[in-house]
Amino acid sequence: MSGTERPQLSLPNGANKLLLHSCCAPCSGEVMEALHASGIDYTIFFYNPNIHPQKEYLLRKEENIRFAEKHGVPFVDADYDTDNWFERAKGMEWEPERGVRCTMCFDMRFERTALYAWEHGFPVISSSLGISRWKNMQQINDCGERAAAPYQGMTYWDYNWRKKGGSARMIEISKRERFYQQEYCGCVYSLRDSNLHRKSQGRPLIRLGVVYYGDEES
Repeated sequence: MSGTERPQLSLPNGANKLLLHSCCAPCSGEVMEALHASGIDYTIFFYNPNIHPQKEYLLRKEENIRFAEKHGVPFVDADYDTDNWFERAKGMEWEPERGVRCTMCFDMRFERTALYAWEHGFPVISSSLGISRWKNMQQINDCGERAAAPYQGMTYWDYNWRKKGGSARMIEISKRERFYQQEYCGCVYSLRDSNLHRKSQGRPLIRLGVVYYGDEES
């Protein structure tokens, strides 16, 4: 994929393949290229029923599919079961970002990832979520480990994708590929709160499908 020199990675416990939960192309781009550079066999698992509205969901998913197909990486397109997500989010509508609602959301997505991994013979799961500086990495890792725990022999790989230039390469790859640049975490409540903040600052509201990495305004 990329000619960038990266550290040689290996999966925990000598495992031979990985199921990688992906939240979007910008976050997974560097993770995917790092895995490829180390010769790790992996499959993308896209399960993100939190993303709202459906237009935004499809923008993120289709871009992730495009990047996976470009490099011949298997892509599992999981259900967009928004009703289940909203049911689990009840009572958390006004919780802050990185709070208990986000924990619920990570739990839900990783539980499905772990189940698929167990049913299809993946001994290790991980996620691209942790590469984002907007996320609490410990919160994400706790959720991943909790999801893997019920399955004997399954490991959640808590590798820090931000380190050794990972965060910078994430932006470089996003600009190179002209990935869609989402302007909020993904759920309807983060969209609401982001727009409330923008309104208080006199800034225009978020426009879906408009801003792309590498464009002048990015």
